[in-house]
Amino acid sequence: MFATLCGLIPPDRDYPERTNRLDILSRVLEGTLYDALPFEFHEERGANGDYIPLRLRRPSVRYPMARIIVDDSLALVFSDGHFPTFDCPDLAVRSALAAIVRDAGLNQAMQEAALRGSVGSVAILLRVLKGRVFFAVLQTRYLTPSWDPQAPDQLISVTEKYKVQGSQLAEIGYEVADPSMQYWFMRRWDNDAEIWYTPWPVAHPAPPEIDTARTVRHGLGFVPLVWVRNLPGGDGIDGGCTFRSAIETNIEIDYQLSQAGRGLKYSSDPTLLIREPAFADNEIIRGGGNALVVTEKGDAKLLEIGGTAAAAVIDYVRTLREFALEGVHANRASPERLSGAQSGRALELMNQGLIWLADNLRVSYGRAMLQIARMVVLASNRYQLHADGDALDPMDPRIRITLSWPRWYAPASQDRLSDAQTLQTLVQAKLLSRETAVKSIADIYPIDDVPAELSRIDSEEIQ
Repeated sequence: MFATLCGLIPPDRDYPERTNRLDILSRVLEGTLYDALPFEFHEERGANGDYIPLRLRRPSVRYPMARIIVDDSLALVFSDGHFPTFDCPDLAVRSALAAIVRDAGLNQAMQEAALRGSVGSVAILLRVLKGRVFFAVLQTRYLTPSWDPQAPDQLISVTEKYKVQGSQLAEIGYEVADPSMQYWFMRRWDNDAEIWYTPWPVAHPAPPEIDTARTVRHGLGFVPLVWVRNLPGGDGIDGGCTFRSAIETNIEIDYQLSQAGRGLKYSSDPTLLIREPAFADNEIIRGGGNALVVTEKGDAKLLEIGGTAAAAVIDYVRTLREFALEGVHANRASPERLSGAQSGRALELMNQGLIWLADNLRVSYGRAMLQIARMVVLASNRYQLHADGDALDPMDPRIRITLSWPRWYAPASQDRLSDAQTLQTLVQAKLLSRETAVKSIADIYPIDDVPAELSRIDSEEIQ
C-alpha cells in the first residue's frame, strides 16, 4: 500500500531522486501522506455510482506512529533531563561553552534537528550576528553537500536549490518579470561566505548570477554547517530513517481502524431489509416508536453487525502496533509493566529496545554536537563572542572537548544508596580517585564544577 501511495505523488524530475524520497518520508512524519488520495473514507460511491476502492480513500482514523516513535526516542536523547554537557580540562572553555548553549538555545536546536533528521539527515547552520551565536535547523531535502576527498568528514560547500513562485520572491523584495512563473532559488555556503544567487525562471534555464547585495562573507575559514546522518544505513549523504520499517504496518493500522469505525457507525444505523410483498406504499419512518406492518407473506429485518468484529479489529491493531514498534526498537512499555518497575535499572531493562535506538541517535547527534563545539571554538578566535551578556575570551582550538551524557533514567533512592556504597568502597581501596567518584554522580546531584566541589569537601573536613 505504501508503494501505491507513493505512486500517487508524482515526482518532480527537476530534483534528484533523494529529494522526492525525503519528501515522501517527511509526509509520513507530518501525517500528510494520505493527502494525495482523491476521496474521503466515507465516499463509497463516485458521482456516476461506481464503487470507490479503499486504496483511493483517505483513512478517517490516523494513528501517528511515526511521530510517536520519533518523539519517544528524542525524549531519551535531548529532553531537558537527558541533554549532554560539554566537558574539557579547561574550566574557562567549559564555562564559555555552557553559556553559549544556554544563550543560543542549543537544546531546542538539537531537538528540532533530531526531529527533522529522522527522515535520514539534517543540517545545522551556525551564524555569528553581533557577537552572538545562533543556530538554525535546515531540512536537507533541497541541500547538496560537497565533501573534501582528502578528508571525507569535512565539507567543502553546501548548496541549497529549490523552486519558488515568483509572487513569493516579490514579497521579500525581489524584482521578478512574471509573478505567476516558477523560479529557482539558490544559495551556497563555503569556507568564506554565504553566497546568494539571483533567482532565474525554471522555464528558461540560465547560468546563475551572484547576488552581491545579499551575499554575506563570514570569513570563518570553514563551512558553518554540520551535516548529520540520522542512523546507520542509508548512503553517503543520508542515514537510515528512524521509522521506515513501520510505515507499511502504520498504513494497515489506519485502514483497519477506519474500517472498524465505519462498522460501528453502521451498527448504530443498520440497514432495513424488506421482503416483498410487505405493505402498502408509504414512507418508512425508523425508530422504536414506529411499527412496521407487513403482510402474511412479507418479512422485515435489520442487517446488524455483531460486536465481536470490532473487538477482533482492536486486537489485530494492537498486535500490529507491537510488531511495528519492535521492528524499529521503539517504546512498547505498558502501564501494567511500568507499575512493576522499582528502579532506574528496571526501567532500562524494560525499555531496552528504545534505549538501543536512542543510543544510536546519541552517536550521530552527539558527534554533531562536538562538531558544533569545535566550530564555536574556532569562531571565538575570529569574532568577539558574547553569551548571557558577557564577553567571552578566545578559546584554545587545540583543547580536547568531550560530551558527558546523563543516565537513561533517574536512579531511585535504593540505586543512589548502592552507588554511594560502591564508590566509597572503591575510593577507600585506592581503586578510584575522589575526583572520578564525584564526576560519576555529578549528573544526579547539582554538581556543575567537580574541582570546586572537591575543594568545598576538603574545606568542610578541615573545619
